[in-house]
Amino acid sequence: MISLADLQRRIASGELSPDDAVAQSHAAIEAREKDVRAFVRHDKSAKAQATGPLRGIAVGIKDIIDTANMPTEMGSEIYRGWQPRADAPVVMMLKRAGATIIGKTTTTAFASRDPTPTLNPHNLGHTPGGSSSGSAAAVGAGMIPLALGTQTGGSVIRPAAYCGAAAIKPSFRMLPTIGVKCYSWALDTVGLFGSRAEDLARGLLGITGRTEFDGIAPAKAPRIGVVRQEFAEAVEPAAEEGLLAAIKAAEKAGASVRTIDLPESVKEAWRIHPIIQDFEAHRALAWEFDQHHDEIAPMLRESLDATVGLTSKEYDDARRIARRGRRELGELFEGFDVLLTYSAPGVAPAKELASTGSPRYNRLWTLMGNPCVNVPVMKVGGLPIGVQVIARFGNDPVALAAAWFLENALAKSG
Repeated sequence: MISLADLQRRIASGELSPDDAVAQSHAAIEAREKDVRAFVRHDKSAKAQATGPLRGIAVGIKDIIDTANMPTEMGSEIYRGWQPRADAPVVMMLKRAGATIIGKTTTTAFASRDPTPTLNPHNLGHTPGGSSSGSAAAVGAGMIPLALGTQTGGSVIRPAAYCGAAAIKPSFRMLPTIGVKCYSWALDTVGLFGSRAEDLARGLLGITGRTEFDGIAPAKAPRIGVVRQEFAEAVEPAAEEGLLAAIKAAEKAGASVRTIDLPESVKEAWRIHPIIQDFEAHRALAWEFDQHHDEIAPMLRESLDATVGLTSKEYDDARRIARRGRRELGELFEGFDVLLTYSAPGVAPAKELASTGSPRYNRLWTLMGNPCVNVPVMKVGGLPIGVQVIARFGNDPVALAAAWFLENALAKSG
């Protein structure tokens, strides 16, 4: 993978020009795209900007996020050739920071479940995950140092785990979702992919200008609570192997690690996540559902057809449960800096299974709004396994510092 932090250091020292840094990504895309198929558009004319903290950094944009100079097709035939007039605010934030928008990456239709043509860069016979398929694969394949994705269930953390990339789903609404095709306004979150935690911190610093992302260093001896989410069904042995390896490395590096159980209200919040997601999806996709029903991708169409009867009362009850879960989860962080859990149920499923994998270990944290970071741990059978570091809402720098600590611990133990 290409490290954003390394590029920034080399550009700052004069060892590498911004133009040469962007040219590296163009060359890497040319070399690997024919196999991985991470992009729906590669802007071969994209050049480096002369100024800004992210000058020389090539960024891929998930194709549900509006771009003024490239179509935004949302993975759907309904929007084939659709050209927005304006960049989404988050794209403008990148441009103002000096980043180069090098292309649009594949997305499942409307960021739902129908697989894209993209393949896992570690084994082309497996899925890269979804819905941010192209962004995860492009970073995991070493084509670009930074990419934008979105998460409504598990669409940033899970594909990052499958593709061996670092990623952050920041605290809810840290990054604006205006100009991003809505699926669920209570859940949709813009996130970042990079090669490691330091890259994510530098990316967020550049995009947001928030000083709390400046100078983040690895945590010293974090207090870690391990949460296995037994209520989210069983994991595959590979995922458990990855979690145990992360625990062992963290303890050896000086962290205090304790396995804990989540409050009942938080478990209940996990159960009601789909009610909020599906109720809002029916409103967000009302025009498509009514006017272009038969053109909606099959798995998404089936899901919308099956949930058409959800009531306002069910939705309101679910929102109340979510609020209670957030309150009690906040109290849990009194005793821990971060929580640690699986990023995905196992390794990336085989492509012929026509699945982008299950978000069941991610969806609770999306609903709670907490910052989550994927940390790549190891490979099992040639495919990456990651773990998920979760901090209190608004404590994104704590999540990144703990993830960086864990990366270092794993590197020493490996």
